[in-house]
Amino acid sequence: MYQSFAVTAQPEQGPPRLSALREEMTREGLDGFLIPRADAHQGEYVSRHDERLSWLTGFTGSAGFCAALQNIAGVFIDGRYRTQVKEQVAEDFTPVPWPDVNLADWLKDNLKAGKVGFDPWLHTVAEIDKASLALEGTGISLARCDNLVDRIWEDQPAPPMNKVVAHPLEFAGESAGSKIARLATDLQESGQTAAIITLPDSIMWLLNIRGTDIAHIPVAHGFAILHADARVDLFMAAEKLKGLEDHFGPEVALKDPASFLNRLSDLDGPVRINNATVPQKVADVLADKAVDGDEPCALPKACKNTAEIEGAVQAHLRDGAAMVDLLAWLDNQTPGSLTEIDVVKKLETCRRKDNALRDISFETISGTGPHGAIMHYRVTEETNATLEDGQILVLDSGGQYLDGTTDITRTIGIGDVDAEKKAAFTRVLQGMIAMSRLLWPVGLAGRDIEAIGRMPLWLAGQDFNHGLGHGVGTYLSVHEGPQRLSRVSAVPLAPGMILSNEPGYYREGAFGIRIENLIVVQEAQPLPTSDPERAFLSWRTLTYVPIDRNLILPDMLTADERAWLNAYHADVAKKIRPRVGKAAQVWLDAATAPL
Repeated sequence: MYQSFAVTAQPEQGPPRLSALREEMTREGLDGFLIPRADAHQGEYVSRHDERLSWLTGFTGSAGFCAALQNIAGVFIDGRYRTQVKEQVAEDFTPVPWPDVNLADWLKDNLKAGKVGFDPWLHTVAEIDKASLALEGTGISLARCDNLVDRIWEDQPAPPMNKVVAHPLEFAGESAGSKIARLATDLQESGQTAAIITLPDSIMWLLNIRGTDIAHIPVAHGFAILHADARVDLFMAAEKLKGLEDHFGPEVALKDPASFLNRLSDLDGPVRINNATVPQKVADVLADKAVDGDEPCALPKACKNTAEIEGAVQAHLRDGAAMVDLLAWLDNQTPGSLTEIDVVKKLETCRRKDNALRDISFETISGTGPHGAIMHYRVTEETNATLEDGQILVLDSGGQYLDGTTDITRTIGIGDVDAEKKAAFTRVLQGMIAMSRLLWPVGLAGRDIEAIGRMPLWLAGQDFNHGLGHGVGTYLSVHEGPQRLSRVSAVPLAPGMILSNEPGYYREGAFGIRIENLIVVQEAQPLPTSDPERAFLSWRTLTYVPIDRNLILPDMLTADERAWLNAYHADVAKKIRPRVGKAAQVWLDAATAPL
């Protein structure tokens, strides 16, 4: 299987490892040390070699960091992980709600004065600048140092050295040479000689390559320098690139990763870096040659071209058929006869029928009962629960296909579900429908419209602690920036951006609900009442899988909401029915019947 159910969190190992870390801090004359989840490439996901945060603390979430002082160790986690962290760290570690509490304020509360060490490869320029500014005049300073966790991690896995493959032009939709020339023009117009690229998915997109250095995310580790004269230096281990000699054009020069810092020193300025994504080490070497600017690949990568959108459409149709096979099978099982792991295994079997599948896009979240309230729950052999009558199952999953990346959540009722859960489910559905129906003026960002998907919950005094939606790549990262449906996202939404639409509701210790479709930004068709001087955008739905009608309280829906749902289910039946067998067709006909 692509997914493992082994227990990875080891809370009992945290205290002795923390003691060993504190001994190293003492040797270095440090009063604290920062342990982020990040690696030197600053992508969201890391390889086993870079899982320092989980190795030290036991916390396995995809975001957060630890600030270890001599008398306290804070584990900073956002709203998605406030339930999970309680189960994964020992009492020696103190969960800190972040960003509600920021690092500088926490340090001021817990350290009168002293030096806090950090590895400059593992923190962005923006992170260090923000914390350093907030600590001015406090007697607390941040100090660059070697990585102290690596010193004590005796069995640390080696860095990944997996083979890189070419991504076919039919799926990429644009040659690497064309992308390089397009981005180089922007550098020229900005008066910059080069740009530094460290994000793995940006390098993959720019050069039309894919890798397997990180589980479930088709990227390879490396660094790149994009020059204003339309050349690229790629710093990547030679063993990863064997057999790709004919893929790279003359504009791409392959370099030894060990020469990266020396090459930075040799560059003439101004050199663009993005302070939010480039490690502090890069800025240190470039010194005053560095200028902050947009990450050159981020926005072009986010705005998918015609081939990429068509690939996403086709991948979602095939993925939708796999999901319908799974849901039809699940509906035919007796409550109490299945476990969370059974569902995960069956879903992967359904997806594996597609020859274009290369991996799952993340470890499937299959959480029933109280586990559904853990937003990023990972089922293990120890936590594996039975699907009991009256419970609801949160099933969040996706596939990595050659032509697209999918991400879908369906919440499924098991047996006879009570009215309270159905009411909460219906509110979440209303939020998802509201966002799906939205038209908005060109120029608005995710923060400007995200509340639309929360309003039905807000009217009931309810909310959820994650963004309404994240960007999604094309056979790349299932979490892609800069586009987001989030109250902190100021990036204007633009045609071609793929995002998730996933409102939820979570009651700790009881149940969770989430409904998620992927949607792509498109130009809106004018309405008879449209202002002729205003341009509007709208969504095109990519995900076509039934929403559990048995969990909906129809009387809560407005006429417009009911019409949207019935039209959506009619489209699901039309698009997916020819792709599934007779038994699944019978189930699908009932699951998509008008409400």
